[in-house]
Amino acid sequence: MNVSVLSYSFRGLLTAGKIDLFGYIESCKHRYGLGAADIWNGFLVGTDDDYLRKVRDALDEGELVLADLCVDKAHVWDDDAAIREGNHQNALSHLRAAVTLGARFVRIDAGSRREEWSAAEFDHIVKRYKEYATFAHDHGFKMGAENHWGPEKAWVHLKKLIEAVDHPAFGISCHIGGWAGTQEEKDEADRLVAPWVCHTHFPQATTDGSLEEKMANLRDAGYTGYYSAEFHGTANEYAEVGTQLARIRAVLSRWRSAG
Repeated sequence: MNVSVLSYSFRGLLTAGKIDLFGYIESCKHRYGLGAADIWNGFLVGTDDDYLRKVRDALDEGELVLADLCVDKAHVWDDDAAIREGNHQNALSHLRAAVTLGARFVRIDAGSRREEWSAAEFDHIVKRYKEYATFAHDHGFKMGAENHWGPEKAWVHLKKLIEAVDHPAFGISCHIGGWAGTQEEKDEADRLVAPWVCHTHFPQATTDGSLEEKMANLRDAGYTGYYSAEFHGTANEYAEVGTQLARIRAVLSRWRSAG
């Protein structure tokens, strides 16, 4: 089954010093019986080649696909030019890391804390994404934005971005339900974005609620990626994640049984 769990789900354990990236990989394989990992870069201690090779070896030993490398502190636009350049370099280092780790998708946020992008911001973001997508395409993976924060939380802006970048290696990591607007607008956005989705994150509110409907949006659009759980609490993570994964698996099992 194409199921995974974002390592961000265990950030409480990470902060407490009770898990690291290798423990997360072991949990994916042996605690949850998964065939894929979904790494948030808060778990990476660096992007040097020696360390990344050890991570890749652990993934390979566990026979785990890296469905997604989720990168924070690399958002394309920041009002501070120095931060913007630092983020660019961080994005490049993580795109190179994706090659070593065999990632299928890399998430890099667009940036801007305002409700919509200015023309200058948008042009810069599109330019960078075209560069990043070209690198991804040349190395056999995809990359893109997430409906995460800032203007990209609104479908009207994210759609505009997708159309402007217009690259076969550019897509969306969809945080299901993570949109701005009313519940009706969020539901509509989850449906409309589906053809461009390359990766997903299902929060607990969705796995506890309209999970099958949200998964069906993707299936019906031809989605072949991973259905990844994301737990946002910082306590009882192992059990809570286990419940989320069981619910996702149950939907996939019903679909498989139905033929």
